[in-house]
Parts: sequence; C-alpha cells; structure tokens
Amino acid sequence: MSTSIATPGRPAAGPQPLPHIAAIAPYKQGKSQIPGKAEPIKLSSNECCFGPSPAAVEAYAAATDELHRYPDGAQRALRKAISGAYGVDPDRVVCGNGSEEVIGLLVRCFVGPGDEFLLPQNHFVMCSIYGKGQGADIVLAPEHEHTVDVDELLARITDRTRIIGIANPNNPTGTYLPRDEIQRLIDNVPSDVVILLDGAYAQYVTAADYDPGFGWADSCDNVFVTHTFSKIYGLAGLRIGWGYGPAHIVETINRLRTPFNASLASMAAATAAVEDRDFVARVREHTQRWQLRLQDELGKLGIHVVPSVTNFYLMHFERIPGKSANEAGRWLAEDGIIPRPAADDRCLRITVGTDEENEAVVASLTAYVES
Repeated sequence: MSTSIATPGRPAAGPQPLPHIAAIAPYKQGKSQIPGKAEPIKLSSNECCFGPSPAAVEAYAAATDELHRYPDGAQRALRKAISGAYGVDPDRVVCGNGSEEVIGLLVRCFVGPGDEFLLPQNHFVMCSIYGKGQGADIVLAPEHEHTVDVDELLARITDRTRIIGIANPNNPTGTYLPRDEIQRLIDNVPSDVVILLDGAYAQYVTAADYDPGFGWADSCDNVFVTHTFSKIYGLAGLRIGWGYGPAHIVETINRLRTPFNASLASMAAATAAVEDRDFVARVREHTQRWQLRLQDELGKLGIHVVPSVTNFYLMHFERIPGKSANEAGRWLAEDGIIPRPAADDRCLRITVGTDEENEAVVASLTAYVES
C-alpha cells in the first residue's frame, strides 16, 4: 500500500490534470431515452431517419469475415470512392473515426498553448473542446439573424489566430453562408491561418449559391474541408468521416494520425454508402419536402422555424404568449418525442424524421400551443 507525501507546491491527492483540461466541460450528446416510454421517437441527434443504404449494410455484413485482419491503414478503397463521388484528389483525402477525429487532428497539428481558435457563436462544440485541450483561447464571433457573420469573424483576427472554424451549414441554426461570403472570408484571412470548413450537412444542400469548398481546398494553401458519413449516409454508429485539403496539411495530419484509426467494417460500409447516390438523393428529397411543410405548419401555430437547409430545424416560441421552448420540450417528451434543447433556452432543435415521426411532432406541438 503506497502513501502520498505532499511536497511544497504540489497536492497530495494523486495525479492532477492540466488546468486547461480540467476546465473543459464535457460534451453532452442528445438524449435517447425518456423514463417510462418504451420506444420514444428520438429526434435529438440529427441522425438519418432511414438508416444507412442497404448497400452499406451489405458491405458491413460482408466485412465480418475479415474482422481478424487489420484495416488498410492507407484507406485506399474509401479514398478512391470519395474521389469518384466528389471529384477530389484521392491523395489529399484523409479518413478518421468520424469527421470530429479529423478536426481534432487538424487542431492538434496547428494550435498550441496561447494561440487563438476563432469560431462563430454557434459552432460544433467539439471544435472549442479540441482548442481548449491544446491550451488555446476560444474567441467567439457574434452571428446575425442566425447566420455566421463574416465581418464579425474578420474583426476578431489577431496575430495569435491559428484556425477559423465554420460549420457550413451551421448547427443548430441550419443556415449557411453563400459562396461569395466564404470567398470574402478567404480573401481577407492571413495565409498562415487555417480555415476549416466543416460540411457535415453539405449533402442536404441544393441551393445554387452554396459551395462545399473542394475548389478552395484545391487552390488555397490554408483551406481544409471536413465531411461525415454520420448524417445523410446514416452511419453514425460506425464513426467514419473524412477531410480534404492541401497536400501539406494532409501530410501533416497523417504524421499524427494513428495507422488504423478507421475500422475495416466502417470503411467498407462507407465505401458502399458513398457510391449509392440514389439513396442519398431520396433522403435529400424527403428532408427538403418536410422542411418546407414543417416551416409552414408550425409557422401557422406561431412557432418561428429558422429556414434550414439541413435535416434539422430550430424553433423559437417567444412569439406565442405564455409559451416557452422548455415547456414545449417537456410536452413533447410526455408524448414520447425527444427534441434537443439549444444553448439558447428560447429554442428547441428537432431532427427531420420519417413521415410518421414528423406528423407526431406537428400533432404534439399543435396540442401544446392550443393547450
């Protein structure tokens, strides 16, 4: 049995984490259960309501015969499939355990203690967690009408800024920055600052002025793009994503990336999923149709739905006297529906579900407003 002997300036309570790690608030995932409800409708995590492509399921099942083998650390088959689907250079694709791992690797490669990581007010929470984990200062830029404001970002760049991270489309707002605004940002950011364009929801967008960013990643030395298989491809449970950027950034990330960070089964499923473009088109059409209907029907109730190009929508209740987002969330839960509370307690975020799930949401919120 060992004893702990205190020495001057050091605690006796065992190993202590670094102060900037101890200060991080852990990520909270969307709820998946409601006490007393056996099979709740989970609409809290922006998952694909149809699940994965049947081709992805088949590829995943076939991979079970090889589970005793290490995966291809070079990720060749998946990088080739991504190249074919998106017209990108396969040598500049890097895959990971979800796009969040790729983002984490990027941050670890380019951000250190005392640096600044610049983000919009609404951002993917793991970005700020990764930045804080590196001992960096997180700088937040206000948004305008639920949309990232380029001028606010540019005004906060300093000589300590190392990365600017933008989710486009953004979460939880569902809005996006058009091509011209991204171009204006790129034109005015110092060349030694990495611009991260997180396109987790890019596959849902059909707007003519939207750009997923691959062209900038090809032509600019400081633009890096990330995508995921967790959303429209329905592979959230397999944790697989990818990034694309300049050769020198990808080469730097690969220095730190573990050799088998993407599993054999997840890469097999993702390879099949990215090649099943008909499935993706069906999911996109369903999502867009319901976005329009939900904005219309909930708007008639007095609920303000922020126009979204993603598979989720953000709702405000303050226009309805005596009603609130918190109370609406409790009402939905009583009806067996799980929404996601937003950081702003005036709002609720809900995933677009199946026809039946969306009908249930409309019926529940109608009853709440009329109660």
